[in-house]
Amino acid sequence: MTAAVTTTARGGPVAAELPFFVYGTLLPGEPNHDLFLRGRTAGERPAVLPRALLYDGPGYPYAIEGHGRVHGTLLVAAPGIYGELLGLLDHLEEFLGPGHPRNLYERVVREVELPAQGASDGGESVRAWVYLAAAAVTRSLRTGGVLIPEGRWTRSSPSGD
Repeated sequence: MTAAVTTTARGGPVAAELPFFVYGTLLPGEPNHDLFLRGRTAGERPAVLPRALLYDGPGYPYAIEGHGRVHGTLLVAAPGIYGELLGLLDHLEEFLGPGHPRNLYERVVREVELPAQGASDGGESVRAWVYLAAAAVTRSLRTGGVLIPEGRWTRSSPSGD
């Protein structure tokens, strides 16, 4: 699922073309999926981000480190457009670079679990890019945020549209 290619994005050099784990408005059926991902992915699979919690936001969710699981989709970029997709997602998620004080999200590498697809398949884990809430947002969520039960976001989640 990954290839060893160096790509430059807002976050600087990237050692590999990792897939992306999405859990909010980029999910299939949500508005940003069509706007940002249609025609730009080569594969999409249900996946789970372990050791994370999901919080409601202003029309979109935030994932943070925690003792839970976040359900979403693992996306693989279509051939030849990885750099374009990375730039689009960094812009959408307001990621300006690692640790930047104006980041809304941080783009980090995490292990994501893929559920078993057959009786003999025990599932697997893959490394993927995940946009987690930036430090200031995380602090605010931990003190007064609305946790999304079950770690599954939809537009009808606690305060989604």
